[in-house]
Amino acid sequence: MIEGFTALYIFMLAAFTGYEVISRVPVILHTPLMSGSNFVHGIVLVGAMVALGHADTTLEQTIGFIGVILATGNAVGGYVVTERMLEMFKSSKGGAK
Repeated sequence: MIEGFTALYIFMLAAFTGYEVISRVPVILHTPLMSGSNFVHGIVLVGAMVALGHADTTLEQTIGFIGVILATGNAVGGYVVTERMLEMFKSSKGGAK
């Protein structure tokens, strides 16, 4: 198990690295990047379901259930936003008569 300060250090390093990587991505690649982040949210959902499966007490089960609900909403919302963004790039030749 990871100790508290080690976990905090890894979290801060991941946040800094993520900020530096994402800030250098060209604007044209933001949509594929968002789709990739939706994939990561799917992993968070799986982790929440595993945590819920190992929960013993009622409090742990409640927190796990809330985690699953929030992760599901985050993943589904990300896919909906990505779909709307991809609709913006489609040509309007077929719709305008």
